[in-house]
Amino acid sequence: MADIWWKADPHDLHRITDRVSSIYVERSHLDRDENAVVIINKRETVRVPAAMIAVMLLGPGTRVTHGAVRLLADSGTAVCWVGEQGVRMYAAGLGPSRGAGLLHRQAWLVTRPKERLAVARAMYGMRFPGEDVSKATMQQLRGREGTRIRKLYRDHSRRTGVPWDGRVYKAGDPFAAGDDLNRLLSAANAALYGVCHAVIVGLGASPGLGFVHTGNAVSFVLDIADLYKAEYTIPLAFDLAAEGLTEERDARTGLRDKIAETKLLSRIVHDVKALLTPAGVDFDTPETSELWDEHRGTVPAGVNWATHATGTAATADGTETDHQPHSAAAVPADMGEQHIAIIGPEFEGPATPEQPR
Repeated sequence: MADIWWKADPHDLHRITDRVSSIYVERSHLDRDENAVVIINKRETVRVPAAMIAVMLLGPGTRVTHGAVRLLADSGTAVCWVGEQGVRMYAAGLGPSRGAGLLHRQAWLVTRPKERLAVARAMYGMRFPGEDVSKATMQQLRGREGTRIRKLYRDHSRRTGVPWDGRVYKAGDPFAAGDDLNRLLSAANAALYGVCHAVIVGLGASPGLGFVHTGNAVSFVLDIADLYKAEYTIPLAFDLAAEGLTEERDARTGLRDKIAETKLLSRIVHDVKALLTPAGVDFDTPETSELWDEHRGTVPAGVNWATHATGTAATADGTETDHQPHSAAAVPADMGEQHIAIIGPEFEGPATPEQPR
């Protein structure tokens, strides 16, 4: 049994699966003290057991020590460098102590047309509550989605009085094409992609294995973000345009505030897990390292297979003994529903010279 957390070895802490979904840190310094991450800013000092975190989101004004990153990696915690409230995704790191159950499930689903279609239908079904999409083809679903989005644009145009002449955007540059409204939409969508990307990486799924989108390194990110545009980025862009707020920062900070207010991060966690894992199946259980076998599926790793393919190996005196895997159990972080934000005070401006008396 693992010791209390401040005395335990990081490998013991891997077995703890009841984790905080995510911790977002801004304007703070992260360091390590034993097996805890210490978050320090001018307002407070917060000490968090590393094994209780599924993903650490590092926002602007954050500094982190090598020791803290090493501890998070040993504890199976994902680390993402993000913008304010996660509205940008700059980089991410995963330690070696994580299982691949959810990733294997995602790959299995996306490489089988029948199962892939079922997930795609479930995604579209979330956008058409109360409607039966169980027999719709992808072409039919795309058509219905196009009709839904056009209606949303028209409705928000009437609500806000902002003219709408059609969607224009430039791939790779969210604030470079179209009128002010189009640029706000592109900027807000780009920010939403960052939030979804951080959650997907934190869960241990692949950003590139999409079900509706394909061929892009962030196809699954685009899939998930499309679930929330009608509720978040489209009305936000029209509201900002109606108020004359047309800068990219206006879209980014507006989405940031709405994400914090509505706890979107926890919702994305729930939706991703619901789409990829069938009811009653839990991929966050301990897994030992295994080797693939074309006949048996998997066999234990950490075994000397030189003598037999049955799990026995010769000892020094010529006898045979069963070998068990020596690798430690690795548990993927279970991203639950809880999200914590630790934000330091605003940085003070440069000191001004004292005025002469």
